[in-house]
Amino acid sequence: MTEALIIGIVIFTLATLLGVELIHRVPPTLHTPLMSGSNAISGITIVGALIVAGGGHGWISTVIGFLAIVFAMINVVGGYAVTDRMLEMFRKERPRP
Repeated sequence: MTEALIIGIVIFTLATLLGVELIHRVPPTLHTPLMSGSNAISGITIVGALIVAGGGHGWISTVIGFLAIVFAMINVVGGYAVTDRMLEMFRKERPRP
């Protein structure tokens, strides 16, 4: 059990460091389109978190699954709001009648 926990913590730490490094190397002009594309990945995260939260594996997995659902939903809603604002900049104004 402890060995699996340590492996999980190491993988989580490496994934966090890799994610931070990748985000810092993306140019600002590509950041918003890439973030709007990551909303699909957050959708997959929501499905996985729903499975974990409702799996009946104990109260800890239910709490962690619920928190994953909340954070992924914040990411999805925020990503779509940013994408909508970005696309609004490129829309032409309609002439008033």
